[in-house]
Amino acid sequence: MSELPVGATRRQIIDAAVRLIADHGFSATSVDQIAEAAGVAKGSVYYNFGSKADLFTSILTEGITRLTANLRTALETGPEPTPLERLVTALLRQIRDNPAFAKVVAAEVFRTGRDWQESIGLIHDQAMAVFAEAVGLGDPDLDPLDARVMGSAAFGATLVAGLEWLTYQPDRSPTDVLAAILRMVRRA
Repeated sequence: MSELPVGATRRQIIDAAVRLIADHGFSATSVDQIAEAAGVAKGSVYYNFGSKADLFTSILTEGITRLTANLRTALETGPEPTPLERLVTALLRQIRDNPAFAKVVAAEVFRTGRDWQESIGLIHDQAMAVFAEAVGLGDPDLDPLDARVMGSAAFGATLVAGLEWLTYQPDRSPTDVLAAILRMVRRA
């Protein structure tokens, strides 16, 4: 194995772990498998992350932070289309570009009692909150708790529909999938 800069090694480990965990789940993925898929020694995983749980926490924190930043940018971009439509578009694009991470999020978002519970909570506290904000912008008289539920529903529907598309309807164009999701959002 060749020596890589620490940042590159860390990136390889994260990318390999996301792919494996998306396909096999956290519990069924070993550090040995992650190291092999990343092309690094097992010790490199522990050196960079300390433990498998710490690696997963890093994956979630990094991915959710990036997702939230992209959603925030979409929310703050222009008046057209609606804020919620811009978020659905941005989330669908993120799912298309990062399908393994989307699978991990879908599998872990509502699990409790895990070492990384605080990190997965970022989905709720950050990414879904952007959706709740967009819902609230569309109806300023809406109760904030209702906006939160509606924002979570739009986030979850888009996440599941995006995974449905990639897994079972991969020949459909992104434009068609987006149009279907937006049709549902507009009817709600």
